Amino acid sequence: MVEKVFKHIVRIAGIDISGELTLPYGLSVIKGIGYNTALAIVRKLGLDPRIRVGFLSDDDVKMIEDAVSNLGKYGVPAWYMNRRKDYAAGKDLHLIGADLIFAARQDIEREMKMKSWRGIRHSLGLKVRGQRTHTTGRIGPTVGVSRRR
Repeated sequence: MVEKVFKHIVRIAGIDISGELTLPYGLSVIKGIGYNTALAIVRKLGLDPRIRVGFLSDDDVKMIEDAVSNLGKYGVPAWYMNRRKDYAAGKDLHLIGADLIFAARQDIEREMKMKSWRGIRHSLGLKVRGQRTHTTGRIGPTVGVSRRR
C-alpha cells in the first residue's frame, strides 16, 4: 500500500494553493474560477471533491491544470465560460488569472476608443451600469453644513 504524501502548498495554474483546502475551494482561489466552475471541473475529471488539495498526485495536478486552461475540451458547457463569443477570437473562452484582467482592460479600452456611452462613462470616472449618481459616487472632501457654536 502506497501512502500519499501531503504537500502544504500546491501550485496550479501559476497560483499557490494551500494544501489544507478541499479541492473545489482550493481551485476557486484561482482568479476566474468560482466554486461552481471548480466543482464542474472536479466532477468532469472524476476526482473526489472532498479530498484535500495537498493529497493530489502530480498527475492529478497536471490533469487539473489542463482542464482549467481548456474547459471546452472536457465537455464543460459553454455557459460556464467567462468569455462567451470573445471579441477577438470569436469563440467561447474561459480565461484565468492575468489573462482575464488583461482581457477586461482591453474591453474597456476598446469601449473608450469607439466612444460608446459606456466608454465615455469609463473615461470620465463615472458609474457605468446605470446606478444613481445624484447622492452616491461623489469624490473629494465632504462638504456639509457647518455647525453653529
